[in-house]
Amino acid sequence: MNIHQNARLTPVRREEMALAVISGRLSRARAARVYGVSARIVSRWTEPFTADGRDAMQDRSSRPKVIPKQTPETHC
Repeated sequence: MNIHQNARLTPVRREEMALAVISGRLSRARAARVYGVSARIVSRWTEPFTADGRDAMQDRSSRPKVIPKQTPETHC
């Protein structure tokens, strides 16, 4: 598993946190304190988990898929 170096939580811990919030065992504020993240981050991981399940917990590239004004590569 390739985990982003700055990620505070692994995909397994993200899923654990999302399940705790969805099941009602933890509020978002309490989950934020328990897992050492902000309430916004709890929402950022809970909502995708609700929509897409376990697959949504994986790290994704932040690189844009399209760069409209990218200069063409030159070959020397």
